[in-house]
This record gives sequence, C-alpha cells and structure tokens, in this order.
Amino acid sequence: MRYLHTMVRVADLEASLRFYCDGLGLTEISRYDSEKGRFTLIFLATPEDVAAAGYTGGKIPEGLPCVELTHNWDPEDYQGGRNFGHLAYRMDNVYECCLRLMDMGVTINRPPRDGHMAFVRSPDGISIELLQRGDNLPSQEPWASMENTGSW
Repeated sequence: MRYLHTMVRVADLEASLRFYCDGLGLTEISRYDSEKGRFTLIFLATPEDVAAAGYTGGKIPEGLPCVELTHNWDPEDYQGGRNFGHLAYRMDNVYECCLRLMDMGVTINRPPRDGHMAFVRSPDGISIELLQRGDNLPSQEPWASMENTGSW
C-alpha cells in the first residue's frame, strides 16, 4: 500500500493557490478541469518531494505525496468538515482489502464495482479512498451488485 494524496475542498481557488503555493511554497504539478462535473482538481507537492520523485511533468508518479485541491464551481458552504475530503491509498488488490475490512465489521460505503475504486470510513468518520494499483480488476461479486451505503 502507498500513500497517494489528501483532498481538501476550497471555495476560492485563487486565494487557496496563493496560500498553498505562494505562502507554503508548494508546487502545482497537475490540473484537471471537468466541464461536465463542474469542478477543478489541482495537485500540489513540495519542491523537495517533486525533486526526490524525479518528477518532470505528465502523470503523477507513485510515491509523490500530494495535496489535492478540489474546487467545485457551484458555490457551497462547507460545514461539518465537508471541506476536508478524504485520504487516498493505492492497493495491490482492492477486493482483498475491502473483504478484510468487511470481515472486521467496516461498512464499504462505495464498493469497488468497477474493480478500481472503493470508499470506506475510519472509526472517526474520515473518508478513505482505496484505489486499485494498475489496471482495474475484472468485475466480480459481491462487489459488482453491492449498493452504496451512507456517504463518503
């Protein structure tokens, strides 16, 4: 398992970039705008982490820890910790991890129906994204037909 990123929702993208980049010294390494989803994702990393990973552009390499700024284009009042999104980890086998968690009594909030992504919550309610390493796994039960539970 490898730590990937922490996501934080931001209301004012320019003010946030000024804080994280100009103030803290993080470097913007990736930006994605979704017209359909009406959001922008910006991944930031420290210059030291960028150098250590040998990152020069393109796909973000595994091992480069990032902060993901998520800016939803439609205004939203973030209360109750909604501005903090989730922790994300890449797994060797997302199905095995979800099964292990279920056996421990953990609810799978968003099952890995696509063989790629699942969401669970920590005992403190922190949302955790689990992502399959490499290609998506073939669809299989019980995941393929499992419904979402709660929120993530």
